[in-house]
Amino acid sequence: MRIEHEHSEAAIEKRLADGPKINYLRDWVYGGIDGAVTTFAVVAGAVGAELSTRVVLILGIANLIADGFSMAAANFSGTQSEIEDYERLKEMEERHIKLYPDGERQEIRQIYRNKGFTGSKLETLVSLITSRDKNWVETMLIEEHGLAPIQRSPLKAAFWTFAAFIICGAVPLLPFVLSMPNAPILATGMTALVFFGIGSFKSRWSTYSWWRSGTETLTIGMTAAMLAYLVGRLLESIV
Repeated sequence: MRIEHEHSEAAIEKRLADGPKINYLRDWVYGGIDGAVTTFAVVAGAVGAELSTRVVLILGIANLIADGFSMAAANFSGTQSEIEDYERLKEMEERHIKLYPDGERQEIRQIYRNKGFTGSKLETLVSLITSRDKNWVETMLIEEHGLAPIQRSPLKAAFWTFAAFIICGAVPLLPFVLSMPNAPILATGMTALVFFGIGSFKSRWSTYSWWRSGTETLTIGMTAAMLAYLVGRLLESIV
């Protein structure tokens, strides 16, 4: 059986001293999938409408830059809002502990009573947690408000979203940029590989197998592209 880390006293001390690691995987996966989906959807729609290669490139590159920046900016704002909300609730809990310590202590007692603790064990837990204001506040933020004590960087979240969007979103455009024969077919195949690759990669942090995660992401991406292609064909016949 594979063990993810050592459990010797020295290894535990070192690992806990380094603190929890902040993971920006979701920002990369989110940006990568959306970049490949939206850019390939633009390409598929343009091809479905039988537009020229020049138009495909103009629409694709414009989408790549504008939508990539928009996603990064939205992720920055969203992550920043999470931090601001955390600080607001932290300040509120600190104020309540100062003004209404008995009520806040009762909240801790009720939280752990709901977890199945009773009697002297419950009172010991309450006493330990409320003996230090920092631990008390962090416990309230986690248990009452469902907030993680580790805050992600808005700049890093935005950067990884934008980087993944540009890198993965550029793939469907490469056959057109390089004027390769059968560019639409090549773009489809290359983008399918990107979808499957992203899904397989994120399976490292999942309980899903690499092929299942890859197939799931591939299905989502290609479905979006197919819809765009069909809409393009429909609009071309109407307009």
